Amino acid sequence: MAACLCSRKIVLSRNSFLKLPKRNGYIVLLPEVTRGQSPSDIESFKTDGLPEINGLTTEKCIGLIGKHTLELQSGVYKLEDDLKVAENPPQDLFEKVLNPLEELSAPLDATWGLMKTLYLTNSSLMPANCYMTIHDQARRVRAKKYCSKPIYTACKAWDRSSAKEDQRRVVDKFLLEGRLNGLDLEPQESLHLNNILNKLSQERGTFRSKVEVATKKFKHVITDSNIVREFPEDLLKSMAYDSTQYQRGPWTVTLQPYISSRFMEHCPDPELRWNVWQAGVRRCSGYSDKALETSSHLEAIRVYRREQAKHLGYSSFADMSMQTKMAGSLENVRGMLDRLHDKALPVQKQEVESLEQFALSRKFDGPLQLWDVPYWRRKQQKALYNYDEEQLREYFPFPKVLDTLFDLCSAVFGIRFVHQPGVESWHEDVKFFHILDDSSSEPVGGFYLDPYIREGEKILSPEDVGWMVALRNRSDVVNNTPIASLVFNFQPPLYGKPSLLSFTQVKLLFQKFGHALQHLLTEASYTEVSGLSNIEWDAVEICSNVMAHWLYDRSLLKKLSSHYESEVSLPDEVLDKIIHVRQHMAAYDLCQELYLATLDLELHSSNEFWLDVVRRLWPRFYEFPLDKRDSQPCSFTAIFSEEWGAAYYCHLWARLVAADVFSAFQEVGAEDVEKLSVVGKRFRSTFLALGGGCHPSEVFRRFRGRDPSPHALLRSLGLKQLKSGTAQ
Repeated sequence: MAACLCSRKIVLSRNSFLKLPKRNGYIVLLPEVTRGQSPSDIESFKTDGLPEINGLTTEKCIGLIGKHTLELQSGVYKLEDDLKVAENPPQDLFEKVLNPLEELSAPLDATWGLMKTLYLTNSSLMPANCYMTIHDQARRVRAKKYCSKPIYTACKAWDRSSAKEDQRRVVDKFLLEGRLNGLDLEPQESLHLNNILNKLSQERGTFRSKVEVATKKFKHVITDSNIVREFPEDLLKSMAYDSTQYQRGPWTVTLQPYISSRFMEHCPDPELRWNVWQAGVRRCSGYSDKALETSSHLEAIRVYRREQAKHLGYSSFADMSMQTKMAGSLENVRGMLDRLHDKALPVQKQEVESLEQFALSRKFDGPLQLWDVPYWRRKQQKALYNYDEEQLREYFPFPKVLDTLFDLCSAVFGIRFVHQPGVESWHEDVKFFHILDDSSSEPVGGFYLDPYIREGEKILSPEDVGWMVALRNRSDVVNNTPIASLVFNFQPPLYGKPSLLSFTQVKLLFQKFGHALQHLLTEASYTEVSGLSNIEWDAVEICSNVMAHWLYDRSLLKKLSSHYESEVSLPDEVLDKIIHVRQHMAAYDLCQELYLATLDLELHSSNEFWLDVVRRLWPRFYEFPLDKRDSQPCSFTAIFSEEWGAAYYCHLWARLVAADVFSAFQEVGAEDVEKLSVVGKRFRSTFLALGGGCHPSEVFRRFRGRDPSPHALLRSLGLKQLKSGTAQ
C-alpha cells in the first residue's frame, strides 16, 4: 500500500530476527547483526541493471535477502549513532541521512521484488513457506527506518523553506510514519501503546483464524444433477468431488467466495440459495458454533483501535486513518457517500421492483428476498442483453489485445514498447519490454510479462487475479530506472489457437497495466515517493481504473476485438451490450458498497455496539428488511483482520476519481488523436509522473483544474446526474 505503516506500529527489536524451522528441505538461518559487524560477502545481482536470474537457487535467494537485510539494518544503526553523537541535527538532511538511507535500501528493495516475482511464478525456486518468512523479515527490517527516533528527530528539525516538492513529501512521509509509530510519545506512553498494539494484533489474528475455520466448516453436498444444470463448467469443476468427472457429481457447496457467489447466481432452488446465504451472514455469530463466535473479538478490536488513536492524539481510529488518505477528513468521505446515496437509493427501488416483476413472470413464487437477487439478476441480464462472456473469448486473442493496449498507450502517452529478446527470465513464456519516450532512444523503464498459467509452478487462484510487482523503483540517488513484472494466469495457446481472454481478463490486464504505467513512468527523484510509493490509500487504484474505462469506449473496443480466425471485430450490437451491461442493477451494487463503507467508518468512529450500528444503517441502504440473525460484520475480515479498517471506502473513492479523470478523455473524443494526445500527456505529467511526490488532491487539480465530482461515476453507471446547483 501507499502508506507503509498506516495506523500500525511495527515493534522491532535488534535481537528479534527469525530463525526459520526446516521447510521444503531448507533451514533458513538469518544471523543477528551486532554493532560493527560486516555482512558476509554473498554475490548479488546488480541493482543498476537487469537481475541475473540464470543460476539462481533457493539457497542463493535466501542468501541475497539475508545479506541485504543485514546491510540495511547495520547501516541504519550507523546512521543513528552518527546522529546521536552530533551536537545538532544536520541541515543537509538528504545528503547526510535520507540519501544514504536510499542507497542502503535499494539492494533489499530490488532483491525483495525479485523474490516476490519468483514466489508468484516459480514455486520450485521460491517455495511459499520460505518466501512468507523472508517477506515478513524484509518488511520489518525495511520499516526500521520509520521507527528510528534519531532519524525522526532530524526530519523534524529540517528546514523545508527552499526544498523541492518531492523532497517535502519524502520528509513528510518519515514524519507521519514516525507519529503513527508513537515516536512523539514519552517512554511510558510508548510502552503502553506497544501493549495495546500487541493485544490488537492478537485479537485480529484470532478473528481471522475463526473466520477461516468457519468458512471451511460449512459444506453442502448436492447429488441432484438438475440443480447444477445451468452451472458453468469451471464452477462445476471447483465443486465436483472428482474434477475429471465433474458432470457426474456429487458437488459440494462451500463458503469460499469464488464458489458461494457464483452458486447463488446459478442455483435454481430458493431453499438451497437461502441455506448458503444464511450460512454466510451468520458465520462466526452467536447463532452458529459458539466456539467460533467473533463478536467479542470484533468489539475488542474496536476498543484497542480507539485506544491506539487516543494515545496518538486522534479523536477516533477513523480520524487517524484519514491521515493517509486523499479524502483528508471524515467529513469529505461522508459527503461523497451521501451524494452517491441520494442518487442510488431511489433507482435501487426501481431496479428491485423490476427484478421482482421479472421473476414473477417466470413463475417465481415471491416475494423476492435478498438471497434470490443474484439468481434472478443473472436471468434478467441474460434476457435483456443475451450477454454471455464466455462466448466472447474468441474475439479477444491475447496477442491482439496486448498489441492494441500498446498502441493505445503509445498514441495517448507518447511512449514506445520494445521487446528485448534474450533477456534472462524464470520461464520461456516470459518476455521483457523496454519503454521508451517517442523522442528518446534511452529506456525510461522496463517490465517482464509472464501471461500464462503453469499449474504446479505459479500461484493459482480460482478467481481471475493478476499481479504487478515493483522489482525496482526509480531513483536519482542510485541512478535506477524502474522495473516491474506483470504476472497473470491466462490460458496458454493450445492446438493452434492463441490464448483467448474473457472480457473480465481483458479488464484485469488493463487495470494491472495501469498500475505498471504509474510505476514505470514516474519522474520522482526518490524511491520513497516514486511510482506507487507513498500514494494515499484511496488514490492507489485511480490509474488502474482509468485504464479500465477505455474498455467501454466504442472505438477502442472495436479495435481491440478481433476473432482469432476471421479477424472480424465484434458486431455493433454486441459492443452495445458490453458497454451497457455494467449498468444493470448498478444502483443496487452501489448501495451495497455504500453500506459497507459507511458501516466501516461508523464502527471505527463511534462507541455504539456493532449490532446497533447495523440496525441503524441498514434501512438507509437496502430495500430488503434486515434479517434478525444477519451478523455479517462478524466475518468482515477486510476491516477487522486485514488492512482496510476505516478504509473500505477507498475502492469506491478511487473509482469516483478515476471516472472523473477519464471524462477528460471523453470530452475531447477518442477520434481526435491530436486533442487526445494533449490530454494524455497531461495525464502522464500528473498522475503517472508525480507518483507519491505530490498529494493526490493536488495531482487531480493540476490535471482537471478543480476538485473531483461524482457526476462522471454516476453517468458511467447509468444513474441520473445530480441536480444543477448541488454541492460537488
